Amino acid sequence: MSSATVEKPSFLRSKIGGLPRPFWALWGGTLVNRLGTMVMPFTGVYLTQSRGLSVAAAGLVMGVFGAGSLLSQLLAGVLTDRIGRRATLAGGMLATAVFMLALGYSTSLPAILASMFALGLVIDVYRPASNALVADLVSPEERPRAYGLLFWGINLGYSVGMTAGGWLAELGFTWLFWIDAVSCVVFAVLVWRAVPETRPRERHETGGFGLVLRDRVMVGFTLVMLGHALVYSQTMTMLPVAMTDVVKLSPREFGVAMALNGVLIVVVQPLVSGWLGRRDPARTLALGIAVMGAGFALTAFVTSTLGLAATIAIWTVGEIITAGIPGAVVAALAPPELRGRYSGLFGFAWSLAAVLAPLLGGPLLEIGPGALWFTIGGVGAVAAIGMLLLGPAIRRR
Repeated sequence: MSSATVEKPSFLRSKIGGLPRPFWALWGGTLVNRLGTMVMPFTGVYLTQSRGLSVAAAGLVMGVFGAGSLLSQLLAGVLTDRIGRRATLAGGMLATAVFMLALGYSTSLPAILASMFALGLVIDVYRPASNALVADLVSPEERPRAYGLLFWGINLGYSVGMTAGGWLAELGFTWLFWIDAVSCVVFAVLVWRAVPETRPRERHETGGFGLVLRDRVMVGFTLVMLGHALVYSQTMTMLPVAMTDVVKLSPREFGVAMALNGVLIVVVQPLVSGWLGRRDPARTLALGIAVMGAGFALTAFVTSTLGLAATIAIWTVGEIITAGIPGAVVAALAPPELRGRYSGLFGFAWSLAAVLAPLLGGPLLEIGPGALWFTIGGVGAVAAIGMLLLGPAIRRR
């Protein structure tokens, strides 16, 4: 008598196997784009050191960027559902390349403000389209893994881009703008050629976000995630300014310390993603948000590159805990024909955070590092509590 044995899939296959080819094209384009994402992490440094703006003026400029991004998410959500995921993503990336270079060659404050607003309007157009593509291409059971892999690829590119950006910034910021623009074009071309259009043929023509806003669970989830986004947005807004202008780290030192974030995610996340994916999403998100808030609160005590690296390690643990879960929750809540709008509302929280982070962070940083970082830690704690309170409603859905 013979017995059949079932081979256990290898570690590598269990992590990356079974996903459709168009998803990997999207993943590859995202990776290339993140490898070239060098401008935004150093925007505060660029504005204060290369263009000679004050900390308050730099905060205003980044707030204008966030205002453009606010409109971007609402517009991109509708476009994703109406003209298609692929056209929205590719068009947004090409426009981003154009306005990235416009910002790099702007010298006056009015030109910088105009370029930053336009860049904010187009740079995040990809978010609703990308999230909807993953939801369309991947089965519900595999979505947490797919979103986690996308998150992993983003940070793989980010870890390299941050390190290279720190070095290139010392040679001249123009290098950063050109590399970023080229990576956007590559992403657009790859998506256009290798990713099919997945928009459902039959769809609701609501003309806006009426159906989404009537979904109380989705609205509540978005409000809670706004607090999370406000905490995380400090990495792109006030953290670079605080570390270079207050702690007096060089751009290269800051870039090397921030690269630890990407390295830890690349190494650790694949080891724990499966286990975390089986946990209750609301409780897992609450834990991750709380850990991130604690890590940023401890930034108030940073005086060196080593101290910065220690706090980065703490809030990176929180980031790893939350990886892939928000996107899977949004995809589960959204009807297929409204995935663009649902993702747009979710992205709106991140864009609103991009507005609030510098506008609140700039004045708080001028008061002192403690005022900024303890406030951010408090925001993280409130968001974590809100996530726990919302948990029963998410579990019922």
